[in-house]
Amino acid sequence: MNTDPQTILLPAELRPSDGRFGSGPSKVRDDAITALASNAHNFMGTSHRQQNVRTVVGRVRSGLSELFSLPDGYEVLLGNGGTTTFWDAATFGLIERRSQHLVCGEFSAKFATAVAAAPHLNEPIVIESPTGTRPSAVASADVDAYCWVQNETSTGVMLPIMRPVGATDDQLVLVDATSGAGGLRFDATQCDVYYFAPQKSFGSDGGIWLAAASPAAIDRIGATVRWTPASLDLAIALAQSRLNQTYNTPALATLFLLANQVEWMLANGGLEWCAQRCDRSAQFLYGWAEASEVATPYVVDPTERSTVIGTIDFAESINASDIAVALRANGILDTEPYRKLGRNQLRIAMFPAIEPDDIETVTRAIDFIVQRLA
Repeated sequence: MNTDPQTILLPAELRPSDGRFGSGPSKVRDDAITALASNAHNFMGTSHRQQNVRTVVGRVRSGLSELFSLPDGYEVLLGNGGTTTFWDAATFGLIERRSQHLVCGEFSAKFATAVAAAPHLNEPIVIESPTGTRPSAVASADVDAYCWVQNETSTGVMLPIMRPVGATDDQLVLVDATSGAGGLRFDATQCDVYYFAPQKSFGSDGGIWLAAASPAAIDRIGATVRWTPASLDLAIALAQSRLNQTYNTPALATLFLLANQVEWMLANGGLEWCAQRCDRSAQFLYGWAEASEVATPYVVDPTERSTVIGTIDFAESINASDIAVALRANGILDTEPYRKLGRNQLRIAMFPAIEPDDIETVTRAIDFIVQRLA
């Protein structure tokens, strides 16, 4: 008789201190929620153009500049709508004629698709690799922007941020860092726009986009003359960001949680401290999978494995969906794989707010569940 995964009860020592392991929205620290509640009467339900909110936006912009060690001349922009909206904005304000895209999963493909649908742009050059691997950019005189993800959220593949060898100064490098920013190291001089939404490493909600933009990117934004809807106009976003506000009303709780998370990161040691926590979590997760008889890392090349999102395949004899059900029944949430990937696997986030020891505990919990299911 098969064991119902919902009836498996984990002993106390196999329960992590916090059960949120989703790849986005991700774990929000309890201290951040407490801080939001204690400041709610002076912040929530107030005008986003008044000083109390603009101060929070200023904290976000200055905090990110420090966290990312942005060079002189780089600026932090923000606007409403999340990364998907930023892709559309980029088709108007950052890509002039033609772009090159590295595609290795669902999210890297979406930007390429958005560009291909833009009637005012030429067909993009797409360099694609099989899921679970990463492609590399190739310098081309025919493009004015190179586009890729720092971390492919759907597959757990991590891509380096380096200007393509042979790229010219007037070619921009646009990096989607939605699931990588705040957890992965990078050199800001190697890209012109490093953009993301805050619902992953930054322990906030979605619905806004942020972008660290180089002087070259800012110049291109300012030189854009094509008609652009106001909500997608990066020149408007730039002007409003310099006032520490957004063009239209933002979600105030999202901004507050983001500011709190950035300052928590800085207080603990900055981006390197965050990356080291993610490294330790990844060592626990991949080390366990490599030693397991029923699990294996989906990304074969260790140098390509993400340290913020891990994807783990399971043998055909084990139903990973049953494991996820049993984990959820014990308060361990959102370990299911990316829906369109269609693999017998679990996907586990390892963002900075997630305790590395909790990752180790989850691996032992999975072993316990597998034994019961077998």
